[in-house]
Amino acid sequence: MAQKRPTTSRRRAVIVGGARTPFVKAFGPFMQLDTIALGVRAVRGLLERTGISRSELDAIVWGGVILPPGSPNVAREIALDLGLPASVEGMTVTRACASGLQAITCAAAAIERGDADVIIAGGSDSTSNAQLVLPTKATHALAPLAFGKAGPAEVLQVLSQLMPITEVLPQRPRIAERSTGQVMGEAAEEMAGRNGIAREAQDAFAVASHHRAAAAIASGRFDSEVIPVETRSGLVATDQMVRGDTSVEKLSKLRAVFKKGGTLTAGNSSPLTDGAAAVLVMNEEKARALGLTPLAALKSWSYVGVDPADQLLMGPALAVPKALERAGLQLSDMDFVDIHEAFAAQVLSVMKMMASEAFCRERLGRAAVGEVDPGRLNVHGGSVAIGHPFGATGARMVMTMANELALSHKRYAALGICAAGGLGAGAVLERVD
Repeated sequence: MAQKRPTTSRRRAVIVGGARTPFVKAFGPFMQLDTIALGVRAVRGLLERTGISRSELDAIVWGGVILPPGSPNVAREIALDLGLPASVEGMTVTRACASGLQAITCAAAAIERGDADVIIAGGSDSTSNAQLVLPTKATHALAPLAFGKAGPAEVLQVLSQLMPITEVLPQRPRIAERSTGQVMGEAAEEMAGRNGIAREAQDAFAVASHHRAAAAIASGRFDSEVIPVETRSGLVATDQMVRGDTSVEKLSKLRAVFKKGGTLTAGNSSPLTDGAAAVLVMNEEKARALGLTPLAALKSWSYVGVDPADQLLMGPALAVPKALERAGLQLSDMDFVDIHEAFAAQVLSVMKMMASEAFCRERLGRAAVGEVDPGRLNVHGGSVAIGHPFGATGARMVMTMANELALSHKRYAALGICAAGGLGAGAVLERVD
């Protein structure tokens, strides 16, 4: 970050505004836009909507999971592509599905330390542009050719090492745990079984997510967030995977995709998605001096790890209570609770865990955290309906909840995100008066 600024007795990092691209299905209309290009669209929209001068920017902190091999520091590339002042430095962070939130909390921490006053933070991912990976055998065999160290005689030797051809073909991308070999959907199936989450409950949760997201779109609730994106096939102006006409009856006809006879389907799981989201994080005094109105402040946050071989996606059940404790608040104080919907089964399991006296005693050493009022949970839908560009979801959630607190004049929102590797993230937002 920039050189440390003189600190006052109390510096508070606040969310001033946000902008995101529509979230669209992978290999759809954003296929020609990589994660950098998507990030450029979101940040440009944020600059235009907030009116912040480019000369005021200190840095971009960006989250991503599928990073371009040739330019992995996406944050800096966004700054360069937008022609921002050369002094606007960039840092890219990756914490799987919590990367967008990680970027925002890194920005908030830097501002509260006095290292910066104005930071754009967010994230993006383009599943459509994920690199195909060659098996290690092929990489080792082809290395002499790639580095120009193989003459005619060595070429035949290289070719002989590439047999049988089936062992050196590019591998289909597979989001699996390195430590267990298990894909996230398989882990969620186990979680559903261990916590007694029935297929019917998952489908009902997914339907509610779609209906709430559709209502938010229809009411114009997302108009202050979503910026239209021009593509080769035309203008994309809204999230494209939300289905306001879906029903439990329709979802019940879908087959299980991760386990024969299982409960997780394409309908109650988040889809592969392309998109980007950005928020403007500022020192509150600086924001007010520039005539900008803060929406919310990050009151606390927490990151935790769990054994990936246990319940891979239970992290929010530990991280949210820790964030609440650090904020000096209870679950009952929360006006909104926003939990990332990797799978309906995972959200329902997390809710059950936080309400369980036995779980909380064993895992947290405390009484039950409490039950979440369904009317306060994911009030505008979540990732099952809206989509999940891995690096962008955390920023989308912060943006939506900051706006909701400001519009509703409510006080607090709790956020929870599960992430690959057995990670969990939690945060508490507070409305700024």
